[in-house]
Amino acid sequence: MQLPIPAILDKMDDRVNQAYQGHPDRLYLIGKNGKVAYAGGKGPHLFAPDELVAAIRAELAKRPADQPQRERF
Repeated sequence: MQLPIPAILDKMDDRVNQAYQGHPDRLYLIGKNGKVAYAGGKGPHLFAPDELVAAIRAELAKRPADQPQRERF
């Protein structure tokens, strides 16, 4: 599909919908490790955009496991 961002498609067996119960709407962030890094409340009334932004920033700040932390002098 040549999308400019990573995208994941599930199968037609509805397992993802059943596991994450996407109704009512919910916001999820999948971390660099492939696990759920943030799961928001049931929307739209319990959406917390500031929490999602903070979770995105925290995830982007994480180093890959194979990249050692540099010492500061």
